[in-house]
Amino acid sequence: MSWSPSLERRPLGEFGVEVRLGHELLDDYLRFVAARCRPNTVLASGFDLLVFFTFVGKDPVEVTMADVLDFIADQRAPRRGANVIRLQDGEVGLSARTVRRRLATLSGLFGYLLARGEIPSSPVPSGITTRTRGGRGDRRGTSTPLIRTPCTLPRLLSPPEAIALLGVLRTARDAAMIEAMLLGGLRRCEVLGLRLQDVHVADRRVFIACGKGGNQRIVPVAARFFMTLALYFEGERPTDVDTDAVFLVLKGPRRGRALSAAGLDEILRGAKARAGLTRLTCHMLRHTCLTRLREAGMALEAVQAQAGHRSIESTRIYLHLSNGWLAKEYHQAIGALEADLARRSGQAVTVSDESQP
Repeated sequence: MSWSPSLERRPLGEFGVEVRLGHELLDDYLRFVAARCRPNTVLASGFDLLVFFTFVGKDPVEVTMADVLDFIADQRAPRRGANVIRLQDGEVGLSARTVRRRLATLSGLFGYLLARGEIPSSPVPSGITTRTRGGRGDRRGTSTPLIRTPCTLPRLLSPPEAIALLGVLRTARDAAMIEAMLLGGLRRCEVLGLRLQDVHVADRRVFIACGKGGNQRIVPVAARFFMTLALYFEGERPTDVDTDAVFLVLKGPRRGRALSAAGLDEILRGAKARAGLTRLTCHMLRHTCLTRLREAGMALEAVQAQAGHRSIESTRIYLHLSNGWLAKEYHQAIGALEADLARRSGQAVTVSDESQP
């Protein structure tokens, strides 16, 4: 290989990022990704490609399916110098989600090169095709993915943990950002992407101009968020700035500039330590909000709209997280079943305390 992969990144505008690897085809693909995706996706794609081409040591047009399969095996192997087994799945090596994401990045790259006519076919296998159960004439098949990812439930904050977190926040800005996620279910990028014109105080709603996948929506947020936001605007937000971003850096050389994702993560790390929490992420706050809304009886379709999910299948996980919903549905169903069995057997109909919703 005549080139050595090297990842370079530099800011592009206020929120964008430019990622380069030093190869014309790869850099063209990363520009293509940057035009369609958010900066974090561009960074992740650049790093995934850096890892892959450092491993294979080939030009993109020379990569074969055997190279990709060898890469998968290497990623799933125990890490060099590490003697750690993950408790959640008992495996070593990188997680299945990480490997699957890297395969998706490779699939996107080689699909792009195929569309440009640079390669005759993609070297990334989609999976193992198997015949469906049916008659001998049925040749339709299904594809089994190369990497199976475990289905896990996201972690939540308990009410005491949420109260402890809100009690240790040092500024109204920090509290407003936390409340946007904890009470409104906003994503981290959606909080940081808020503009002054997106905040509709009279309606107690916020406009999400660029959600995941570029989707837009208007969502209500609790009055507490707007009260905290007013305190931030009145006493903390710098006034001598030319940006309309809501959440800004308050001190230091970057004062008055839009707060970055790394800055928000640093705020959360400090709050986690002060509140005595073992784990805290922006997505935990979002999951906590959406789960509590479902537990309070909010319709699944309404939770979907609040969350900004394109498919309701993404929202169904909150049915499993909501303990009250499952217990209520079960006890209603089992109560009717017990009553029917009792009638059929000629016994008196009695409903146990456990079957009450």
